[in-house]
Amino acid sequence: MDTQNLIDMANRIGDFFESMPDHDEALTGVADHIRRFWEPRMRRALLAALDEAPGVNGADGIELSGFVREALVRHREQLTPAAASTV
Repeated sequence: MDTQNLIDMANRIGDFFESMPDHDEALTGVADHIRRFWEPRMRRALLAALDEAPGVNGADGIELSGFVREALVRHREQLTPAAASTV
């Protein structure tokens, strides 16, 4: 999974929602979009990138925007995919 591409996509989603007048609603919008439209392994990779280097540029110089970072941290529980059941 290309983490730099995921970060870039998340930042573009953040750019759209950041223009909303209500900051909390905008953060929720970012998280909701990622939860609804990204498959679980994409969300896991994005959250892992957040954990691995919370303030460092990626290999290609792409860094999560502060706005997207705030959305991921605030809504992490809803973004974390459920563990696969082994029934």
